[in-house]
Amino acid sequence: MREVLADVMAVWRAGGTAGVATVVRTLRSAPRLPGATMTVAPDGVVAGSVSGGCVEAAVYELAREVADTQRPTLRRYGVGSDDAFDIGLTCGGELDIFVEAVSQRTPR
Repeated sequence: MREVLADVMAVWRAGGTAGVATVVRTLRSAPRLPGATMTVAPDGVVAGSVSGGCVEAAVYELAREVADTQRPTLRRYGVGSDDAFDIGLTCGGELDIFVEAVSQRTPR
């Protein structure tokens, strides 16, 4: 989270809403450890990474959706997913990623 904190704070100070995705659990071989974070600013700028590239596009879209709807979600990506190979997670592991909206309206 520290690697993206400045980006999240810039969005917060500007009154915008960032979609923040955090790896909360990994199973078997996974590209990033729990705690890895990616943010998506309202203008689409990305900071950080949750997978080193293999599921970034799918998480990007989910983060934009969560920022718009203000509905946090937990999503699993991995070889057990129907779309695992479509999104590129071929490492044999699984990632649980929690995505939330962060703004000045976010409850503390």
